[in-house]
Amino acid sequence: MAIIITDECINCGACEPECPNTAIYEGADDWRYKDGTSLSGNVVLTNGTEVDAEDAQEPISDEIYYIVPDKCTECKGFHDEPQCAAVCPVDCCVPDDDHVETEEELLAKQRFMHPED
Repeated sequence: MAIIITDECINCGACEPECPNTAIYEGADDWRYKDGTSLSGNVVLTNGTEVDAEDAQEPISDEIYYIVPDKCTECKGFHDEPQCAAVCPVDCCVPDDDHVETEEELLAKQRFMHPED
């Protein structure tokens, strides 16, 4: 499953540079599928959605850091544990029950975003 940042976030920003998928953004910042990935142009995501990887997407939160579920792989394929949770000083990076995925699905998403790794 993806990781979510709860409203206990103190906006310290420790998590953002740790994400190997660039799935973490500061509140109110637009995000793009291409950020930190090999995606470009029109792509079909692993969930079947077609998007332009270069188009700006609406922020998920306007107040605190947030994680884009479509880009979060819980660091599978990169690390043994989610790096955002490992560095969060207030333990607000937790599993997102609304975005449950198997390890195989997370690894497939990682390979899709980073085929050269």
